[in-house]
Amino acid sequence: MFSIDSYAYSNKLRKVHPAEKCAFAMVTLIICLAASSLLTSLAVLLIMSAAVVGYAGIPFRVFAGFMSLPVSFLLVGVLTIAVTVSREPGVYLWGLSFWGFNLGITAAGVAAAVILLFKSLGAVSCLYFLSLTTPMIDIIYVLRKMKVPALFIELMTLIYRFIFVLAETAEKIYTSQSSRLGYAGVNVSFSSLGELASTLFIKSFHRSQMLFQALSSRCYTGGLNVLDNYYEFSIKNMLFIAALDLGIAALSLYSGGGQL
Repeated sequence: MFSIDSYAYSNKLRKVHPAEKCAFAMVTLIICLAASSLLTSLAVLLIMSAAVVGYAGIPFRVFAGFMSLPVSFLLVGVLTIAVTVSREPGVYLWGLSFWGFNLGITAAGVAAAVILLFKSLGAVSCLYFLSLTTPMIDIIYVLRKMKVPALFIELMTLIYRFIFVLAETAEKIYTSQSSRLGYAGVNVSFSSLGELASTLFIKSFHRSQMLFQALSSRCYTGGLNVLDNYYEFSIKNMLFIAALDLGIAALSLYSGGGQL
């Protein structure tokens, strides 16, 4: 079981109705993506961090570790926005000229890059809130209640299951190779990695066939039927979520969008 999955099953918001958590995460995510305000993105990031660490009881270092994962990708992406290449002269904070071109960083480019960076972090924090507080079976439960097509839910369930199958198989193969000094050098590491990839495909295919046979032996007819947990809606939670999202939307309108 991945650590993110273990926290989803053991956090303090585990018993809260999953529809409330999904609604909070999705509505906040939409507001964050629709608004082009740095204040809105910072507010979303702060509220989601407080919800995950303060209400759900996830350790701050764990949440910070998860949030740091996409930062490197985001920094590379926003740098391409901050840097401007043009033939026209302009006011650059820093720049170079070569062969008639001007390459540099403008104040508008930096502002756009900062807004996009924090908007992305705010959106990621919404998804982490949902992932760290709601197990996949509860998300599937909400999708069933929303009458999402059964084929989509079934594919989602099987993909989720096979992620664990792949991870478990890869870990076992890696441990076996490491115990035989399979990663003692660069050349040996490349060879072992190739063997791991090919063996992983064969073993995963075999396990998928075994899983299908197990499902067929239990009268599988194209639908995975499981017992749903019982949850009760909380009027208090719904009012609190509505107040928070209305506050974030009002802050977005107040800041005017696109303003630092």
